[in-house]
Amino acid sequence: MIGRFRVFLLIACAAVALGACGSSSKKKEKFAYVEREVEILYQEASTAMERKRFDDAIELFGEVERQHPYSAWARRAILMKAFAQYQQNDYEEAVTTLDQFIQLHPGNKDAPYAYYLRAMCFYERIRDVGRDQDFTNNAVQALNDVVRRYPQTEYARDARLKLDLTFDHLAGKEMYVGRYYLKYGKHIAAINRFKMVVNNYETTNHTAEALYRLVEANLQIGVVEEARAAAAVLGANYPGSVWYEDAYNLMRKNGLLEPGSRPKRSEKALQKIEEQQRKSEDKALKDSGAPVIEPPSDDPFGDSIESPTEPTPEGN
Repeated sequence: MIGRFRVFLLIACAAVALGACGSSSKKKEKFAYVEREVEILYQEASTAMERKRFDDAIELFGEVERQHPYSAWARRAILMKAFAQYQQNDYEEAVTTLDQFIQLHPGNKDAPYAYYLRAMCFYERIRDVGRDQDFTNNAVQALNDVVRRYPQTEYARDARLKLDLTFDHLAGKEMYVGRYYLKYGKHIAAINRFKMVVNNYETTNHTAEALYRLVEANLQIGVVEEARAAAAVLGANYPGSVWYEDAYNLMRKNGLLEPGSRPKRSEKALQKIEEQQRKSEDKALKDSGAPVIEPPSDDPFGDSIESPTEPTPEGN
């Protein structure tokens, strides 16, 4: 009886193994190397992209590059493959593909697109301020690359706007940590974080609060002159903000108002000022005309494709 059971078990295992091999061979067979004309292969890849079958598009664009590596189609396929990976949220794979394109064709007319798409692969992974900011730092570096290399392009214009947002995010992280330290009485650590915002991210939306927190933290440990200095900067640069009014009240409560200090605005007046600022910022973003993240044009490389399989020199 035991012998029969062992035989049955061996047969079952063999069947499972054969099934797995069959499945694996089918998967390999799907994109097996079958040499085809570049136009046909590229068209299949484009069709897969249009139908949002991004996995297939990635494989087929890879085949274009592999089978016809010296053609204009191959250079085009690298960029299209990167876009398909971006659409799949395979950001690391997309960055690798874009790095390959940039290394091989740095002078190509679509290099700005490649740098911009690479930056977006980091930008779209920016996490909330309570978590590690590696992606934010990488996004800043990549967006700066776009601005520095191609300052007159539409991509640079959008990169500048996104840099403001990433700096705002980094400043938000410093404020998050600073508030935590202040809450638990670690005043020096908190002050260092707030100073970081004031010194390194002065153009962000967090600067007014950072100055107020410097007033608050310094008063709590009795460093009056530092509190005065922060309050003076806050009053000079953000006289209509809620944070200035809070600092004004805090200084008054501690009997530290300078002669001739500006009187408190009404809450209604403050709300009106803040509403005007928000409308102005929203209009600036709306008028910026950010480029659309989409595949490059049908002929992004400006190459002649009358003889697409003919090897071309690498001096792009």
